[in-house]
Amino acid sequence: MSDEFQTVAKADDLAPGEMMQVRVGRQRIGLYNVDGEFFATDDTCSHEEASLTEGFLFDDIVECPLHGAAFCVRTGEVEAFPATVDIDTYAVRVVDGEVQVNPTPK
Repeated sequence: MSDEFQTVAKADDLAPGEMMQVRVGRQRIGLYNVDGEFFATDDTCSHEEASLTEGFLFDDIVECPLHGAAFCVRTGEVEAFPATVDIDTYAVRVVDGEVQVNPTPK
């Protein structure tokens, strides 16, 4: 894994229970605040081309707005069908109030 973290947002931009899409180069990454802890995953559902951050966040589960597939934002694991393929997750850190993501999947 690369040590090349990139700043994608300010920590204050994303309240607990909220999510947003960020871009790192050409990658669309979903950024989530779960009870003050930040997580990052691919923003594209593995079932079909849909942005997960346009869906719903319930605790640490993101639900795709298209067909209801769900994934754990902590691990990327599928939590509900129709998806059967996990999504990538990314290392996240907060430095001086800035949220930084490593664009290399864990």
